[in-house]
Amino acid sequence: MAEMAVTVAAGALRPCSGVSPAASGTGNRRPAAALAGWRVLAPAAPFKLRLSSAVRVPRAASSAAVEDGSSSSTDTVPTPKVIIDQDSDPDATIVEITLGDRLGDLLDTMNALKNLGLNVVKASVCLDSTGKHIKLAITKLSTGRKIGDPELLEAVRLTIINNMIQYHPEASSLLALGATFGPEPPTELVDLDIATHINIYDDGPDRSLLVVETADRAGLLVDLVKIIDDINITVQSGEFDTEGLLAKAKFHVSYRGQPLIKALQQVLANSLRYFLRRPTTEEASF
Repeated sequence: MAEMAVTVAAGALRPCSGVSPAASGTGNRRPAAALAGWRVLAPAAPFKLRLSSAVRVPRAASSAAVEDGSSSSTDTVPTPKVIIDQDSDPDATIVEITLGDRLGDLLDTMNALKNLGLNVVKASVCLDSTGKHIKLAITKLSTGRKIGDPELLEAVRLTIINNMIQYHPEASSLLALGATFGPEPPTELVDLDIATHINIYDDGPDRSLLVVETADRAGLLVDLVKIIDDINITVQSGEFDTEGLLAKAKFHVSYRGQPLIKALQQVLANSLRYFLRRPTTEEASF
């Protein structure tokens, strides 16, 4: 793939407010609500995440390429962030990517997402006090709908992180997945016992809100959904954030159309805590 870059003039950057139609068309889609990390989530229509077969993660076209907007490696490197949001838009999966003011327009990443059978229907670049944010609204090419497969969502996450590291290798040591995709593994280790937090809250008459924070690793999103599904709990929608070495997930969950009772909340929390603090445990030991 030929190297591509898009230069965004300073005057073209705007305060973060939503997602604009991508240059490729479908401009009649209505804009999504503004994204803000760890905000109060509005009620979303039930949209169960379903497990399917494994998805191959495509790599960046060139590890030597540098996108427009990159900064000197001698600068202080900001915390890389990738947010996958299933709540803000009823028709598309919203992805937000942040690396201070270093990111270009990620055309290579957008092409890699197309190789996963996805379509970027809207895109925007905005600026706030934390830096430049690139937001993409993604649908499946085959259906025109948002992504409902956790394995495909995880492939999207890994593809974006891989490409971020390829274009910005200085971010490798700040990401848990730098050990997998990058030239330099993380310089700090995360204590699983300290980093892992699981909370479940009431979230209306027909669902609960599960909040999980733990050390990031490849396959984590799929594993979380599988553990929840094994207890016959439905994941309706949610948000999965990658912030440096940590992963933060918020899932709207229910059991037979009802919020989780206290006993089931305890079963779910214990199952997740056991798995997350023993990531190498074989499935047969459950």
